Amino acid sequence: MGITPLGAINCTCALPRRVTMGMDEMFGWKTKEMNRRTPEMTGAYDGGLATLTNGLMAGTRVASNLGWRAVEALAVGDSVLTFDHGMQQITELRRVMMWIDAPDTNPALWPVIVPAGALDNRAELTLLADQGVLVESDAAADIYGDPFALVPAQALVGVRGIHRAAPQEMVELVVISFADEQVIYAEGGALIHCPVARMVLDNLLDGTAPVYDVLGLSDAAFLAGCLTKEDRMLATGGRGARAAAPC
Repeated sequence: MGITPLGAINCTCALPRRVTMGMDEMFGWKTKEMNRRTPEMTGAYDGGLATLTNGLMAGTRVASNLGWRAVEALAVGDSVLTFDHGMQQITELRRVMMWIDAPDTNPALWPVIVPAGALDNRAELTLLADQGVLVESDAAADIYGDPFALVPAQALVGVRGIHRAAPQEMVELVVISFADEQVIYAEGGALIHCPVARMVLDNLLDGTAPVYDVLGLSDAAFLAGCLTKEDRMLATGGRGARAAAPC
């Protein structure tokens, strides 16, 4: 699927999207006044909570009915632009302090740094290692029948300058939840997975199937390699296509 500009958003990037639901609500952003509200504070995190795998660092801007809004300024009831389902209301927000032992954090817990432009993001992103990110790839279309695939951020290390680095200070993480799983826009065109707030065990008990399947690290790493080959092909005008054929 190609990249479609969203003229209502005041940025130089283009947003990949599947649907147009809620696009009209994006107009008039610059006329709205900021009303800063605070999500619920739920504690600190030093790596001991293995289930904490998603969320956005304070300062990260997301596409909402209020404009490009810093994630910490959102509140329950605000609407956020999603990739597949237009505008969706936030049903829960949690705020957690991350990396309280920085800068001496265990390397296994280091965040993933996404340079500006690497994922169509207009500013650098700091993500949790297991944060799901939706990427577009010809290889994904060939393998899964869909050009978009959801991968853990850590699988993209080495692609377009994406890397891991030790956190230099304690950082606030804001976890956004909706009634159903969603993928939202962060810092322009980066596509960030927001799973539902309830535990996975609940899903198993009631037979609820996930809306989005996050690839395992092995499959995600393979797809990341394909992304690098596809980038090389674009940069060389198609030369080296034979080398990329296995993808």
